[in-house]
Amino acid sequence: MGLFVGGKRSAISEVNVVPLIDILLVLLVIFMILPVRRQGLYAQIPQPGPVEFGPTPVDVVVVQVLADGSLRINQQPTAWETLGARLEEIFRLRSSRAAFIKGDGVVEFAKVAAVIDVMHSSGVDSVGLLTPELEKGL
Repeated sequence: MGLFVGGKRSAISEVNVVPLIDILLVLLVIFMILPVRRQGLYAQIPQPGPVEFGPTPVDVVVVQVLADGSLRINQQPTAWETLGARLEEIFRLRSSRAAFIKGDGVVEFAKVAAVIDVMHSSGVDSVGLLTPELEKGL
């Protein structure tokens, strides 16, 4: 029959935890040994390439608008009428189509805007304003 407590005839049920502890210990040993035997693959991490610091000063094109209204491209005098053709000639064989514009302190903005318009129509993709701080880095 079963175990009976007191005067009532009911069975006492207890969970047998010994087999569960045995299974737990076997799993613990398996997971402790498994990482020791596993070997990873050799992976070569890509290294960073050489650092490039932008274009060299020879590649920079600077269009300067002087106070009297005259123009210079890299310190060479250029007429307003030939500005577009000269820029097209300069950028014909270049992959980078970026240029800077520099205006004197007293030049009218309308003249600078007109030069920017001619530069865009001549195929210059990016026009930057050359400031004294940026000019020191060139």
